Amino acid sequence: MDSTKEKNDSCKDDLLLRMGLNDNKAGMEGLDKEKINKIIMEATKGSRFYENELKKEKQVNQRIETMMQQKAQITSQQLRKAQLQVNKCAMELEQSRDLNNTIVHIDMDAFYAAVEMRDNPELKDKPIAVGSSSMLSTSNYRARRFGVRAAMPGFIAKKLCPQLTIVPPNFDKYRAVSREVKEILADYDPNFMAMSLDEAYLNITTHLQERQNWPEDKRKYFIKTGTSLENGIAPNTMLAKVCSDKNKPNGQYQILPNRQAVMDFIKDLPIRKVSGIGKVTEKMLKALGIITCTELYQQRALLSLLFSETSWRYFLQISMGLGSTHLTRDGERKSMSVERTFSEISKAEEQYSLCQELCSELAQDLQKEGLKGRTVTIKLKNVNFEVKTRASTVSSAVSTAEEIFALAKELLRTEIDVFGYLVFSMKKIRNTNKGVLLVSYRLETQPCQALGV
Repeated sequence: MDSTKEKNDSCKDDLLLRMGLNDNKAGMEGLDKEKINKIIMEATKGSRFYENELKKEKQVNQRIETMMQQKAQITSQQLRKAQLQVNKCAMELEQSRDLNNTIVHIDMDAFYAAVEMRDNPELKDKPIAVGSSSMLSTSNYRARRFGVRAAMPGFIAKKLCPQLTIVPPNFDKYRAVSREVKEILADYDPNFMAMSLDEAYLNITTHLQERQNWPEDKRKYFIKTGTSLENGIAPNTMLAKVCSDKNKPNGQYQILPNRQAVMDFIKDLPIRKVSGIGKVTEKMLKALGIITCTELYQQRALLSLLFSETSWRYFLQISMGLGSTHLTRDGERKSMSVERTFSEISKAEEQYSLCQELCSELAQDLQKEGLKGRTVTIKLKNVNFEVKTRASTVSSAVSTAEEIFALAKELLRTEIDVFGYLVFSMKKIRNTNKGVLLVSYRLETQPCQALGV
């Protein structure tokens, strides 16, 4: 009994770390972490969000327990053999190190909020967030001083900051500004790789050789869009992305293209700063005593025995300051998607209507890029914050709104039928009459191919 209680208490402590203030986020340094975390816990306790986060935390703890049991069974002979294998891999990676490219990572920090403040000057001196009471997409720096951040339910944000203004998103407007930004980026690298509306990678090696330094004048960007940006400059994409987070807001950071500069930068870098290492991976590595990239390298043999080959090789690359120098061109895109966060809806016809709207939006984007795809995926989240992904693949490529919606609607219909039964069961137990309440969709096509080719 005591053991079970200790586990539950430990899980709740871990949950506080999971849901609480992430002071790695720009604009959240030096806040009263204890006070903010207390408000978050009081605002969420007993909610569906809290229960789902608690369930996920228990699952993570179980994974860690299993991992630690596996670690205890590793013999010294296995570890020595793994060390030889990983060292050989490290030597091969070192030989492939490329320091001849200059990669820039562009991050339009708090982009949606910046656009809203540009268009409504009254918001500039107020804490604001873009999203809804269900979920926020971003927050400005004034809101971050209260602990308000992206991917936080709006009802929690209002508890942290009662004067917070939550602005509904306007994706048409954000796409228009994003296009203006991309016109500027194309001057430096016509083949830049856009990751989203507010993020992109450029390879400016040729630009530097043929023309002049980067950036010529950041005012060019500000004058055209009325918003600001951060950029990180480094020999590869992994490092460039970390660099872009160094001097926010509206700053720049560069790692010089030599091995010593790279290793000096990576030495004490917390693993959580690296893209691809999220809360769960961070917690699993922390259980092994790994917090920095140096420790990641020191434990490389052990990691190869506890994680998948894809994971441990990625960890090894990170710990050596390695990353890609190849930017995927538009013609090589694996997927294209649209996503929307919105308030709870329970009527099937409303869900189909929203789905159709997103399918039309996706079809327009595909048409602009001259792409088709064979797989349509929907991603949906219910009021219990449980995420489901469903996909359908057809034999021939599709691209029109009608074709995509036909597939997406069938996927959605299946989920509505299934959830309908679950809701009926919940009604008996919990006296609720809510239907399927979705928070977001993602419709994507993959693999993509150019039309007319």
